[in-house]
Amino acid sequence: MPNENTMQILVVTGRKAAETVNAVVGGIADVLVLDIDVAAFTTPSRLKNSMPHDNFDLIIIPGLVSADFSHLEKQLNTPIRLGPKNAVDLGLVLSSIEDIELSTTVPACEMLNIKRKEAATSGLLEMEAAATYAFLLRDLKIGGCSIMKVMGEVVDATSLSGDELFERVVLFQSSGADIIDLGVGMAAAVAEVEHVITTARMAASVPLSIDTLDPQLIMAALDFGVDMVLSLNSTNIEVAGPAIASKGLAAVVIPDSGQGLDSLVVNIALARELGISRILADPVLDPPGQGMVGSMVRYTRCRELLPDIPMFFGAGNITELMDADTVGVNALLAAIGHDVGADVLFTPEYSDKARGSISELKTAAQMMTLAAQRSSPPKDVGIDLLMLKEKRFRPFDVMPGEFIEAEDSYQWTRDPAGSFSINISRSLVKNGVVEKGRIIARHTKYTIVGDKAKEIMDTAIELGLVSRLDHAAYLGKELMRAELALNLGRSYAQDDAF
Repeated sequence: MPNENTMQILVVTGRKAAETVNAVVGGIADVLVLDIDVAAFTTPSRLKNSMPHDNFDLIIIPGLVSADFSHLEKQLNTPIRLGPKNAVDLGLVLSSIEDIELSTTVPACEMLNIKRKEAATSGLLEMEAAATYAFLLRDLKIGGCSIMKVMGEVVDATSLSGDELFERVVLFQSSGADIIDLGVGMAAAVAEVEHVITTARMAASVPLSIDTLDPQLIMAALDFGVDMVLSLNSTNIEVAGPAIASKGLAAVVIPDSGQGLDSLVVNIALARELGISRILADPVLDPPGQGMVGSMVRYTRCRELLPDIPMFFGAGNITELMDADTVGVNALLAAIGHDVGADVLFTPEYSDKARGSISELKTAAQMMTLAAQRSSPPKDVGIDLLMLKEKRFRPFDVMPGEFIEAEDSYQWTRDPAGSFSINISRSLVKNGVVEKGRIIARHTKYTIVGDKAKEIMDTAIELGLVSRLDHAAYLGKELMRAELALNLGRSYAQDDAF
């Protein structure tokens, strides 16, 4: 088979994946099909006995192979490295073979993902360092060609205890929030505003915003050290505006209630007259079914009318008011925000269904920045928000001609070694550091805590806490469900539907 690559590469596989491997590899490398069905069972002796006489610069074995090939590598004087876990990814690996150093322990697909993510991360840092901006919020660049920033709101912060607020701020910041917004309750007093700002300042290293229309509470917040005010309109700007201007603070300006873009333009002009120089314009993003598309058009018009004013984009107005998984919704909202010229993406993570929105918006903003830099859609940029779906299907198996139909057994026998109660803990803040949630498996003798289903199962077996095969199968299933719940940010209840 002709080899179009400058390197002479041999790809090793088994009979089952041979057709896929040959189709994917094409003329880039030679293919050796071993006399086994499953390629992952490749061994050094089987490979040695099947090797052609040609000389190769590199031998790629399946990524799921667990055997040690170091001795054979010395005998052949040829590097033997792990390929991807799945044959369909061979094309990506081979096309990048000059750019990555394959490993003897880490599958090539994972190596490629790591390298792409590292390149994306370093590229983002370089772009942000070189980016122009409209103004600084502390050291945070706002507007210009800087990356869209994410603001996370602690809703009704004045109703939280000090510990609750501290934990919420640390969690938001660890999720990627660039700015923490402190929501003030309708009946809040000045002392409560002081308390939330003081507490949040101890927890946060990022800029803080106060979220209220009450001019007296805004004035109080200015004395306690906020960096930005959210929001100003004709009801409060004449009272609070001069003080904001004298302190050189930033402010989000909104239209008057029920008014449109004309009202926003008037309020921004008044803010400028009062001496406020650091302004974010909020044209207001309307909820789905209540003018959402029209409000997006309003953003485009705002950017045309006020090209030098950074824009505030309330993504939470949609995610909080829509019963849909937020991952894809936030990705699309960030893309829309980027297209209309938004500079700050806002989300409260108020409802359970919206948890994770800060992290999702942060990643989506980075994806859009990388895509813009490449003048391409946000695809294959090194980072993504794919959680439940995959970019490439692995080959499906073919139904065998003869098989035994599986049947559920209604018999249940208690394991003499004892039973387990399985649960997961939530992420907590201890000593200012986020402690991720973990799997908890309680037995009458021991309590095992871990991050992976396998490590808990291995420990339980090692301690002699499992003696029946059916119990082992059940535990494996439930522990894996608990691990998935942690990874997806879901709650978990043993034996409940997932």
